[in-house]
Amino acid sequence: MLQSLHVKNLALMQETEVEFGMGLNILTGETGAGKSLLIGSVTLALGGKFDKEMLRKGTDSALVELVFATHDERVREKLIQLDLEPEEDGTVIISRRMQVGKSVYKLNGETVTAKQVKELAELLIDIHGQHEHQSLLNKKKHMEILDAYCGEAFLPVAEEVEQAYRECRELQKALEEESMDEEAKAKEQALAEFELQEIEQANLKPGEDEELEQKYRLMVNSKRITESLAESYQYTGNDFEGGAGSALSRALRALGSISALDSRLGELEGQLAEIDNLLADYNRDVAEYMGDCEFDGEDFAAVEERLNLINHLKGKYGNTIEDVISYGQERQRLLDKLTDYETYICQLEGKLAESKKRLETLCAKLSDIRGKNAVALTKQLKTALVHLNFLTVEFEIVVNRTRNITAKGYDDVEFLISTNPGESMKPLSQVASGGELSRIMLAIKTVLAGRDSIDTLIFDEIDTGISGRTAWRVSEQLDTVAHAHQVLCITHLPQIAAMADRHFVIEKSSRSDNTITDIRVLEEEESLGELARLLGSDALTDAALSNAREMRVQAVGHKEKREREG
Repeated sequence: MLQSLHVKNLALMQETEVEFGMGLNILTGETGAGKSLLIGSVTLALGGKFDKEMLRKGTDSALVELVFATHDERVREKLIQLDLEPEEDGTVIISRRMQVGKSVYKLNGETVTAKQVKELAELLIDIHGQHEHQSLLNKKKHMEILDAYCGEAFLPVAEEVEQAYRECRELQKALEEESMDEEAKAKEQALAEFELQEIEQANLKPGEDEELEQKYRLMVNSKRITESLAESYQYTGNDFEGGAGSALSRALRALGSISALDSRLGELEGQLAEIDNLLADYNRDVAEYMGDCEFDGEDFAAVEERLNLINHLKGKYGNTIEDVISYGQERQRLLDKLTDYETYICQLEGKLAESKKRLETLCAKLSDIRGKNAVALTKQLKTALVHLNFLTVEFEIVVNRTRNITAKGYDDVEFLISTNPGESMKPLSQVASGGELSRIMLAIKTVLAGRDSIDTLIFDEIDTGISGRTAWRVSEQLDTVAHAHQVLCITHLPQIAAMADRHFVIEKSSRSDNTITDIRVLEEEESLGELARLLGSDALTDAALSNAREMRVQAVGHKEKREREG
């Protein structure tokens, strides 16, 4: 569940921290006090869009921090997948520091990306925005809802359908690209033969260009290299009177005449002898290197010509010899295909036919799952709608096959409803009002909440367009959901506020020429006063408080009845 929310320097909120509890957390306040802003800050922490206008005036950064407590194994696995160590007590801390043009997200103190936060948030919280019920007017949303209800058995089949669909598209695209007439095929074949012959005749070997380039540099600079080496050889050899070799020989003879007189002199002689041997090795290596520098003009011309050929091929077919060889292999495969083109096309068509057949089979399997779950979901939603004061409602989820197949199969899903006796069922978009859509969405959330393990649900003004007895029914339904989940609900209706397990008020005040929005939890008497205000009372009269108290008693009675009935 969401344990706490900490907000700093966001719009009218200077610094606010609130601790939520289990059950039904109700948030109320005057219009414009910042109720939706508080819930909006949760959305921001989870990757919502940030605008510089959201910063509190006079500040350059804002902070939102959420603290969750969860023992969901899926959350633990996701944290491990993100290379984060899960806390033993199940604590998950998500924070986002926002500046103009920059946001920093952190998970349990480790910097992460917005995408990673969103992936984890899907397992922690479900947010119902103010206008989300309007999405029910789009049929695509109907399929999303049904698919979410279908559960775990649905997911692997849906993934297979998506994979098979992509495979079909790729084969279809390949077949379309391969369609060419005889003239085009002849041109393609002639070009491939020419390119392959050019590459094969070169008889390239990996790494050959590097060896040739090294040899070419040596040849181009051979004169300067030979002259410098000869000079070095002269000064280190024995042939030159002033050379190091001659000097070492004289030094060794001088030490040799006295080395027998003392063991330390013998050690010095050994050291000098080692230097003499090293110098002799050096001179032999120099002589050998100078020998390698000897070449004639034909050798130079051959190396230069070979390098030019290799660079020419690299310029046409790839940046490296390996690339050129790989290109030649591709040309060979193309020639093999063009040589027996009709057979290749037939094989491709056969693969496409098999792929389509497999896709059809999987779509039928997916449709069967949707059909069976549509019946069950229809029954549950109808029951939930009756509880929400749709007393004569008829509801059905229709799953029809279409001619087109997409990555989601070939089904078309639509919600049909009739709210008046004797009227035929029609598409939801044609008959439902704003208030009805709100209740239908609540019914959907209620049913889906019973099938997933997300702990926290947020409703931002789910009570749009309702009042009176219907508001009580919505209140009772929220309490039912809150019995198994943590629910945070912003409302302006006293019937819903009366059902609170924990009641918060959001207030706007002026301090030192600054406007500040704050939130605090209400004690029982304070909650009654807020209920009286929501009932329309300007003053806390005995009559207004009595009305609020009666409403609260009714809500408590419902809770006690729900507990008794299990």
